[in-house]
Amino acid sequence: MPRRQAVSERTPLLDPSDDIRSDVNQKGEQARAGDASESAKAPVGDADSDGSALERQTSLQVKNDGMPEVRKRMKYIFPALAIGVFLSAADQTIIVSSYGKIGSELHALNLTSWIATAYFLTLTSFQPLYGKLSDIFGRKACILSGYFLFGIGCLLCGLAQDIDQLIGARAFAGIGGGGMTTVVSILLSDVVPLRERGTWQGYVNIIYALGASAGAPLGGFLADSVGWRWAFLIQAPMCLAAFIAVSFALHLPKTGDSHWREKLKRIDFLGALILIGAVFTLLLALDRGSNVSWGATITLVSLAISIPLFTVFVLVEMYVAKEPFAPGHIIFNRTLFACYLCNFFAFAGWLAAIFYIPLYFQVVNDMSATQAGLRLIPSIIAGVSGSLFAGFYMQRTGRYYWLTIIAYNTLVLGMIVITLVAPAGLHANVVLFIIIGLCMCGFSNGIGVTSTLIGLIANASKEDQAVATACSYLFRSLGSVFGVAISATVANQELRKYLAAELPKHHISERKAIEIADRVRQSLEYLRQLKPEIQDVVREGYSASIDAAFVVQIGLVAGAALSAWLIKEKALSR
Repeated sequence: MPRRQAVSERTPLLDPSDDIRSDVNQKGEQARAGDASESAKAPVGDADSDGSALERQTSLQVKNDGMPEVRKRMKYIFPALAIGVFLSAADQTIIVSSYGKIGSELHALNLTSWIATAYFLTLTSFQPLYGKLSDIFGRKACILSGYFLFGIGCLLCGLAQDIDQLIGARAFAGIGGGGMTTVVSILLSDVVPLRERGTWQGYVNIIYALGASAGAPLGGFLADSVGWRWAFLIQAPMCLAAFIAVSFALHLPKTGDSHWREKLKRIDFLGALILIGAVFTLLLALDRGSNVSWGATITLVSLAISIPLFTVFVLVEMYVAKEPFAPGHIIFNRTLFACYLCNFFAFAGWLAAIFYIPLYFQVVNDMSATQAGLRLIPSIIAGVSGSLFAGFYMQRTGRYYWLTIIAYNTLVLGMIVITLVAPAGLHANVVLFIIIGLCMCGFSNGIGVTSTLIGLIANASKEDQAVATACSYLFRSLGSVFGVAISATVANQELRKYLAAELPKHHISERKAIEIADRVRQSLEYLRQLKPEIQDVVREGYSASIDAAFVVQIGLVAGAALSAWLIKEKALSR
């Protein structure tokens, strides 16, 4: 039996002895037989046809066997790559527990969501683009570029003097972050034989779990001890170490000799710029609407620009770009689009919850940043465990449809648990139940990420598999950006409304109430300077506002649960 094509960085391998006897799988085998029959009808004397077939066969053989000569050096290469994997995972959580400290010191607590938004804005655009860039300029060059840009961005974040500089530096770091997450996965799929890919992905998951688990408490500890700036500064020397290690350890065959100008012509710069503009104007509208007014000129203008830009982006990818990183025939395929929607909505709700729960712990439960960060560790471990469980389950059964549906419905259930217990505030069992809800969400989202990726690969043609996988990163990042922004909009509005209504009851003038409402949205330290009875009102307001954000997040993850029903089951065979 011929070996199956390497399909993605997270796809587990099926045992050759697996016998999947479902009607769906039989149909899949018939479809493949039909494809083979059609191929057999091609004219034998057609040189172009023979050449294309030979090229496809050679490409498939390379994907199955990997790069044996490079594979022999994996004991040196993988530790070098592991530094970047660890750093990428740690960065996603290292500042989560520091947002309160950052916002308080810079007097812009209401703008801290833009620290995450700015990073995901550039990550969103450049992550799928790196797949094409690595084909053009080579894997090693793109990995090193990612380390360099990310390291410089983190250094600038640590030196930022105000919130605007920090947001700008974070956006710059996102350009490098896109390469760190995407190209390493592509490289492993190039080098490692198909039969070993699942084992090596297990190694990657372990490194990722260690990084993600260490990030939140480390960030909280640094914020409480030497200052939040070191949560960024410490990443710069780690990037340098990764850059040096990969430079010496990784040696790949040369892939092309074309001039750099010719290579640049293949890059879809127009699509990337339009996407950045569309996402930026959308987020600007959401931010201005929540902090200034939904009737403000800048809010209305931003919305009026954003929606047409998204439309133009789709048209450019479908009809203009020579090598688009988000082609229309892939995005609008029913099953593929359903997988993308699952990614979008799940990351929108889950990432937003991860952003707000540490803030909830610090404000409502009066925890330190370190304590808040430590309470995220179980959910991070649950997320990695869910991904591994999904891989083993699909390898054993060859199925992913019901697994995906159950996972996203459990994700909704986990968010409901968090939302229901959060209003209880300081009750002794609240934190425990929130952690249980977090673990439910983390495990379920870990399953969904892996199973939807398999759904994408199973339903995409061989020629489109790489691009289809890259587009999944696009939708995940877009969802993360949208979820954090819309949650911030709802939370800020609810807090402002609550305090404006409750503070006057404590003999505080309307003008003073508005001032307090604005200042507590900027600094947690200001909250602790208020009188105890006023602090209680503010904490209740924060609890109400964050709970409102949780309700929004339930709606978002419910979108993933509904989208999962549109995914088509297809045989997972070699």
